[in-house]
Amino acid sequence: MAVSMEGKIAAITGAASGIGLASTKALLDAGATVVMVDRDEEALARLTAELGDKAIAQVTDLLDRESCANMVPEILEKVDHVDILYCNAGIYIGGDLIDTDTDSIDRMLNLNVNAVMKNVRDMAPHMIERGVGDIMVTCSIAGHFPTHWEPVYAGSKWAITCFVQTMRRQMIPHGIRVSQVSPGPVISALLADWPEENLRKAKESGSLIEATEVADAVMYILTRDRNVTIRDMLVLPTNFDRL
Repeated sequence: MAVSMEGKIAAITGAASGIGLASTKALLDAGATVVMVDRDEEALARLTAELGDKAIAQVTDLLDRESCANMVPEILEKVDHVDILYCNAGIYIGGDLIDTDTDSIDRMLNLNVNAVMKNVRDMAPHMIERGVGDIMVTCSIAGHFPTHWEPVYAGSKWAITCFVQTMRRQMIPHGIRVSQVSPGPVISALLADWPEENLRKAKESGSLIEATEVADAVMYILTRDRNVTIRDMLVLPTNFDRL
């Protein structure tokens, strides 16, 4: 049975584009209020004006230590509680490890792994006090399969898979569900960094999905009865042949 999202309050990182924006729109359509977290202040201003009063802008740079630390307190100044934290922001690095500079590795791990852990750590006490909540994370099929053309990205997503599934167990006694969604290749800005040959083949073979299709999976996870947890949902293009 689907549970209504009417009146729920969600906070979504990376909400100004891609999966974050698609999930924002889906939740708004379902009657929720969404705090849209992103570093792109201009995009947030434009989008919240378009999406209406239930879309609230929160400018946060998750790669800035102070800005990241202030995210949850600033969100809770704008809304009186948060039912759903969706850690979606992330970046991509493809190619051989030896061709990747160490600054890019640090940046990816700080956003894809460290910021997620910090955001969950900062929001968890609020949800524990309320005795209810949902924590969602965008993972990837790369967190389940050793994708040899993207070892840094895959490594970050394997780490997140472990983090989500350990935190899921920690939060059970507090009434908080912790889940992840693991898409295959999604048509988004992240694909701009794919190896050109892989991207060409994926486009030609129909091995890509839309961000809205991932948002559909997110909504399915969030709208289950509280006695059900979807630990992870893999959402793959039908023609995807890497798993």
